[in-house]
Amino acid sequence: MENHMQRKTAIIIGAGPAGLTAAYMLLRETDIHPIVFEQSDFIGGISRTAVYKNNRIDIGGHRFFSKSDTVTVLWNELMPLQGAPAKDDRLLMRAKPLNPGGPDPEADDAVMLVRDRVSRIYYLRKFFDYPISLKLQTFKNMGLGRTVKAGFGYIKAALLKRKEESLEDFYINRFGRPLYSMFFEDYTEKVWGIHPSEISPDWGAQRVKGLSLMKALLSVVLRPLHKDEKKQETSLIEQFYYPKKGPGQFWELMADKIIEMGGEIHMNAQVVGVDVEGNRVSAVRVRGEDGAVTVYSADGFFSSMPVKDLVAAMGGSAPADVREAAAGLPYRDFITVGLLLKRLKLKNETKLKTVADIVPDCWIYIQERDVRIGRLQIFNNWSPYMVDDLEHTVWVGLEYFCTEGDNMWNMPPEEFIRFAIDELASIDVIDRSDVLDATHIRVKKAYPAYFGTYGQFGVIRRYLDGLDNLYCIGRNGQHRYNNMDHSMMTAIEAVRLFKQGASDKSAVWNVNTEEEYHEQKS
Repeated sequence: MENHMQRKTAIIIGAGPAGLTAAYMLLRETDIHPIVFEQSDFIGGISRTAVYKNNRIDIGGHRFFSKSDTVTVLWNELMPLQGAPAKDDRLLMRAKPLNPGGPDPEADDAVMLVRDRVSRIYYLRKFFDYPISLKLQTFKNMGLGRTVKAGFGYIKAALLKRKEESLEDFYINRFGRPLYSMFFEDYTEKVWGIHPSEISPDWGAQRVKGLSLMKALLSVVLRPLHKDEKKQETSLIEQFYYPKKGPGQFWELMADKIIEMGGEIHMNAQVVGVDVEGNRVSAVRVRGEDGAVTVYSADGFFSSMPVKDLVAAMGGSAPADVREAAAGLPYRDFITVGLLLKRLKLKNETKLKTVADIVPDCWIYIQERDVRIGRLQIFNNWSPYMVDDLEHTVWVGLEYFCTEGDNMWNMPPEEFIRFAIDELASIDVIDRSDVLDATHIRVKKAYPAYFGTYGQFGVIRRYLDGLDNLYCIGRNGQHRYNNMDHSMMTAIEAVRLFKQGASDKSAVWNVNTEEEYHEQKS
């Protein structure tokens, strides 16, 4: 029998969804020993769950939904679906699909809930469907003038297609300029910090693939005639899975399983150097919590660290053009303000029942031009177990997009919290007097951006793919705005290729580019 020293090893950089999935799959399907290095002191990356006084924050909002059976089976393998109603479903006598013999969320923690997906746009101090739907309430909210203008703009866009050289072109071709201006232009600039005309259309192709007003119109017209009509796009998915205590709970459980199965996870361990010999990575240099740097060699390397940092860690081993392109890759950072409230000022005018009759949304896109807030999460609706006092308080997350080092990023937490409260009050979402408590969280490199030197990314990818035993996985590892399930799929594909000794890594990069990986409702 092989001893530990003779076993093949794989070093995995990052303990987010991609890195942990890689480690788990290596343990489940091979005899390769995974060693995970995570520079922070928490599991899950941006899919972690932060806890503040027994109230939980999902950083960024993470639906557990995938077209991949492999991913879905993996989720349910570690965290079975609920077999009894959750707390809010019991209170409201609300029916949910249950898993016979599954755990009771009131008694067990390791349980996946089935949640209703409700998401809307807040614009002109009114609610709009997300994505925009063609119904009477939409036109009523927009007003006659805006509706007519939007209609003519859409017809013009349908007849005169623009060459898609930017994200602006992408949106105008699908919605027309007036609707683009109302619902996409300002919000996109909030998210990325630059105008959509300066952003690659690749982002739109990955995030809103297939969405168009024509498809929405056809679905309205044809639905009565085609009851079995299949394939509506991403944002129309009506339900999703969600861990009882937020997404971080799942990743913490997977980390425990990895250790139980014999894998290693080292926290506060930052990869500061990557040694390259010929066409292979030979070792990484890791700075531990005590500041000492240790060299680790391995047979394979899986990197979910930001591409910019990975190439920088290679130093002079990487060609000059690769180093230059990687150094210019931009990222968007993120600030969440958690607010504990007595109530929301927003009224629930839907037919959906909620505890304390709050609005039913999981998250709300804030399209108002006079505030910087991008999105509002209502954690009560994600899971009743995210809130310490579900029946008497509302726990929300205010999401702001920024860049490390800018004015928003550098604002002291107390000042930023006051700023966020003032913004939410100014658009009639809350009363300042209803704020009970608040917290402030910064997140670095939350969103890889599609400008700067992104146009040269092919140069970087060709070099990294040429390193036979290196696999770039996950959102930051590929500099691609992947969903959580896409990040997991990149890890699953990478492990498969490493196991086979395959040199062609296109299968890893094809995740979230081919139609089969996009969410659809059937």
